[in-house]
Amino acid sequence: MNALKRSYRYVGPADLQATVRPGSGGHRIGSAADFAHWITERTVAELREPFTFVVSTDGILRLAPRRSEHVACADGEHILSAGEISFTREADRWVVDEVSNHSTGYCPDVVSWPAVARALNAIELGRLSHFTHQVVFRRCPGCQECTIVRDDDFVCVFCGSDLPKAWNIDADSRR
Repeated sequence: MNALKRSYRYVGPADLQATVRPGSGGHRIGSAADFAHWITERTVAELREPFTFVVSTDGILRLAPRRSEHVACADGEHILSAGEISFTREADRWVVDEVSNHSTGYCPDVVSWPAVARALNAIELGRLSHFTHQVVFRRCPGCQECTIVRDDDFVCVFCGSDLPKAWNIDADSRR
């Protein structure tokens, strides 16, 4: 399967998805000018913590406050990647300080990094070469719970079943 073609649908709680209203999602950042405008509107307190992000299926970065749900940031749509991101000022420009794929609503695979890199490149933002914190999500074949794999221990924390090595959260995600 081509990881560059995969999009992820929301797999989190249905009650959260039901609260999403079209057009109320994260702020679209399609250019360096968009980012410059958006970042200047952030408070010092907001800049101290990471933001919620998604990369929409059109490759555009969308940003929202950290306590926002990824499904709201994405307007309930499929995404190419999702997680948390923070920025810092370096010399005379903004750069990505940290970025993860931590989204329990979409559970994107770590191979979603290229979509993030392309979105950040499109807005000419200094970035890292990978997720600074990679979260490995798996669905347990025994109890069907979504879980996070820690320390390469591919065992379900809910029922003790072995977890697959390959991403398997949602068979219906688009490829």
